[in-house]
Amino acid sequence: MTLKQKKLLLRICIAAVITVTLFFLNVEAFWFLWLVPYLILGIDVIYKAFCSVMSAQMFDENFLMSLATLGAIVLGEYTEGVAVMLFYQTGELFQSLAIHKSRKNISSLMDVCPEKVNLITDDGCVEVSPDSVEVGSLILLKAGERCAIDGVVVEGESTLDTSFITGESLPRDIFAGDEIVSGCINLSGVLKIRTSKEFGKSAVNRILEIMEGALAKKSRFERFVTRFSKVYTPVVCALAFVIAWVVPIINFVSGNPLQFDVWIYRALNFLVISCPCALVVSIPLGFFAGLGAASRSGILIKNSQTVEKLDRVKIVVFDKTGTLTCGKLKVEKVVCQKGREEELLFYASHTEIYSSHPISQSIKDFYQAEIDASIVKDLVERSGKGVSAVVNGHKAFVGNEKLMQECGVVPDFSDEYGCIVHVCVDGEYFGYILIRDSVKDNAQQSISMLKKAGVLKTCMLTGDRKEAAEPIARKTGIDGFYASLLPEEKVEWIEKIKSKTKKGTFCAYVGDGINDAPVLATSDVGIAMGALGTDAAIESAYVVVTDDNLEKISAGIKICQKTMSAIRANIVFSIAVKVLFLIFSALGYVNMWFAVFADVGVMIIAVLNSLRCLYLKG
Repeated sequence: MTLKQKKLLLRICIAAVITVTLFFLNVEAFWFLWLVPYLILGIDVIYKAFCSVMSAQMFDENFLMSLATLGAIVLGEYTEGVAVMLFYQTGELFQSLAIHKSRKNISSLMDVCPEKVNLITDDGCVEVSPDSVEVGSLILLKAGERCAIDGVVVEGESTLDTSFITGESLPRDIFAGDEIVSGCINLSGVLKIRTSKEFGKSAVNRILEIMEGALAKKSRFERFVTRFSKVYTPVVCALAFVIAWVVPIINFVSGNPLQFDVWIYRALNFLVISCPCALVVSIPLGFFAGLGAASRSGILIKNSQTVEKLDRVKIVVFDKTGTLTCGKLKVEKVVCQKGREEELLFYASHTEIYSSHPISQSIKDFYQAEIDASIVKDLVERSGKGVSAVVNGHKAFVGNEKLMQECGVVPDFSDEYGCIVHVCVDGEYFGYILIRDSVKDNAQQSISMLKKAGVLKTCMLTGDRKEAAEPIARKTGIDGFYASLLPEEKVEWIEKIKSKTKKGTFCAYVGDGINDAPVLATSDVGIAMGALGTDAAIESAYVVVTDDNLEKISAGIKICQKTMSAIRANIVFSIAVKVLFLIFSALGYVNMWFAVFADVGVMIIAVLNSLRCLYLKG
């Protein structure tokens, strides 16, 4: 609780004690005593109302509340006038506490920039400001400290808490040679890190930029509340004037008694009920809380407009490489025609020993035994075909079909998608190794989860051939795909898909944020996967999923759907209750106690409903 909130609570408590005492002592004759609790409670409200009048912007809740309560006291309704102000300030305190709690949750996500880092110099280790550390510098990260700058571990091993960056609760082991991003907490060992980025361009600062930008931009619903208040408040003030002065005169002309006090009381009730506090507070608070919930799950949403769009996304388009697939070649299977699998891999990995090609590297990674360079002789690179070498006294050929034809052997293999590497030793065909970019483990489940979240259609755009794209689409459950596309053709296809969406629904594109920048920017909602460190992702995407987990796309959509559901419920509930009570107030069926519920009570219920969004999960 802040100092301001504590002071307000103290004022409420003192005023409540005085009010209860005056009520039970029944001191109606000493009416001026009621001004003591009233002024303790309402002096700041009256001052704000005065400032509003002086600035010609009088139609706000402070003006309405001051007018209604002062009017009640003038009419002799001292208890009700003070009670309305008491309940109003209690509601304001509750609202302030709710907003403070949501801001605290956001702040805990954003308060991740260490003020000092340990810079390693020739004179030892010194503490310096992170923004003074140059790229390529060595810094020391001790156990319990949060990493301030992106870099590469050059010495040491440890376990990292990456929950802030990725939303992943399980700690991650890190060793020399691994990349480390700012925002992670070192849980155990001591690490020496070579910085790879400036402090201002590190992952944690990019998160801050996204969050600050998200809180600065208003959504369509927030703009609606602003426009609504500008029209709504003057209208209800005019209606209150009519109820207070015009209706009793018409009533008097009709032959009834001139009861100004009755109709002024009804008009004051009308003003209390009309305060649009519930809408003004609960809608921004709902977006604020939803953005915080998404961030805590490792889903960074750039603004509240995107929350609205994600709620109505009906088509999701995926990039293939690095998004639905792992983006890294690996051995899918080994098929032997002669000998054992270990023997085939032995000749293949030794023959490819000096090659840095991704295909060669995947074979060596798959072969888990040690590769002995001393038994490899006469190695020859055969351009466009493969490699040959003498391995342990045996002539080995590793490559494509053309190389096998030179060896005089006919490879026996099925027509499978992927890169096929054949192995021939001493003129005999040993078999082949199938290498391809594998589908992510949770890709199929993620597509299924999107359908459950209300997405009607999924498709894939890729620059790969149809033969490469079709198995991926089939395995993941994607509804359709378009292959052999250039980057500009992907943009054209997104435009076509967007043109086919129904009015009020949106199309999202999911890519890795590196080579998909134009498509991310063109789509209604661009979602960058695991690409927090890339400029393209930050510039072009509306949503950044901080790790590579496809399931978080549906999680983000569900969080936005629940957030928008809470906001819509607040709008309908607040307007419906107020309209109902306004009608009853004009007809004389509502006293000021009911008016307090229609204002403060509705606001508290709406704020509580918005506050639920802080704890949403996908």
